[in-house]
Amino acid sequence: MSESGHVDGLLAVLDLSSSDARTTEDIFTGVSQAMPLGRVFGGQVLAQAVIAAERTVDDGRAAHSMHGYFLRPGDSTRGMTFSVDRIHDGRSFSTRRTQAFQEGVPIFSMIASFEIDATGLEHQDEMPSGIPGPDDLSDDSVLAGLHPMSKRHFDQSPVEVRHVEDPVYASVGSDRVAHQSVWVRTRGEVPDDPRVHRAALAYMSDLTIQESVLRAHGASWATPGLKVASLDHAMWWHRPARVDEWLLYVQQSPSAQGGRGLATGRIFSREGELVASVAQEIMVRIPDAD
Repeated sequence: MSESGHVDGLLAVLDLSSSDARTTEDIFTGVSQAMPLGRVFGGQVLAQAVIAAERTVDDGRAAHSMHGYFLRPGDSTRGMTFSVDRIHDGRSFSTRRTQAFQEGVPIFSMIASFEIDATGLEHQDEMPSGIPGPDDLSDDSVLAGLHPMSKRHFDQSPVEVRHVEDPVYASVGSDRVAHQSVWVRTRGEVPDDPRVHRAALAYMSDLTIQESVLRAHGASWATPGLKVASLDHAMWWHRPARVDEWLLYVQQSPSAQGGRGLATGRIFSREGELVASVAQEIMVRIPDAD
């Protein structure tokens, strides 16, 4: 499949269908990307939930925050149903609750807020300096030494990822640090619809953010017995951004305790605009971790 074909696959899963079935909620249905291990990618259901909620608000209102919980693993071979509860519509803000279901059982629950375009106070963190640009780094998909199933996953991803530090797919260097940076963009052009770009950014936000926790403990994705599961996810969209242009995702883990690790991230445009902030807590089990 061509790189543009991978992006077409992403756009297809974001193109939810409306359903005539409804109670007090709006109902949408969607499909999943094929995944090597059959488990739905969390970023996919995040993005679909955002799209479903966006479908129920006025065009002039854009998503600015979401808070979601991953309740159960999803099956990528089955379709999904999304129910949207129109909790509140005010003069400036709208609030929506979206739940994703498979076989009648909820797998993800999210509340999102939307706001009309407004002017007001403005400031932002500065983009870190001294970080190599994406043109100076290798596409992660060309890495050797990965398990064939893992390599297939990265080769078929609609998102190109370039780690600033050495990737932690197969091993971790000697430094145990709780931070990393990656450049990300889609592997092809995305339509101009800003709702699609916001949803695709949510998709991207679930990529690699867990790795700041793993790096702190010298663990790679290939560590025998490693178990990782996302528990919750929060995101704030600050400024418009195109996901088909390079974005710098700066990540760190301020804490891990009790088998849970917290990771935070800031996403910058190549021009230095802070376009989004992210936080995620994961369950992580590392055998014989000290």
